[in-house]
Amino acid sequence: MASAPLLEELKKRRTYYNISNKSPISDERIKEIVQEIVLHVPSSFNSQTSRVVVLLKEDHEKLWDITAEVLKPIVPEAFWSRTATKLESFKIGYGTVLFFEDQVAVRKLQDSFPLYQDNFPGWAEQTSGMIQLALWTAFQMEGLGASLQHYNPLIDQKVKSEWNVPMAWNLIAQMPFGTPTAPPLDKDFIPIEQRVMVYGQ
Repeated sequence: MASAPLLEELKKRRTYYNISNKSPISDERIKEIVQEIVLHVPSSFNSQTSRVVVLLKEDHEKLWDITAEVLKPIVPEAFWSRTATKLESFKIGYGTVLFFEDQVAVRKLQDSFPLYQDNFPGWAEQTSGMIQLALWTAFQMEGLGASLQHYNPLIDQKVKSEWNVPMAWNLIAQMPFGTPTAPPLDKDFIPIEQRVMVYGQ
């Protein structure tokens, strides 16, 4: 039986480390995709705590310059060349999406629903994860390659200062993207029987 279109697109979604500073779609289309996904991805209690910042072109490049500036003093010299090469591969891309969670909104939920207060931070990050996957897959469908990076919290303060991001927004992940210039790496799978259990068949 053929897979449904959504499953086929999820299978195609891969990590691309080799990207260019070109985009097969317009900036306006990128903005539209991000807005639609943030608007329609579900959240616990319809809390809508996720926030997204899209950096294109020069602003995107500046992000990875900032990341290099932050990392260079703390990465051992013997490893810096490899780190610098990796950061440059992201900077070469067309843009980066920054994913945040608004902690003021999370705290309001904790105050409003004290019975669940310990769960809201985790639920917020689950929503962010759904947005990340949805956007990653949508980019793939539009011909963009992307990867997911996590240089937070090291870069948080400089990012917030540079782009006037509210201090209460907690940086979760960074997604550099651009037109792929090489195929993704092979992907290994743990046997699915070790990961999924079904009862009642």
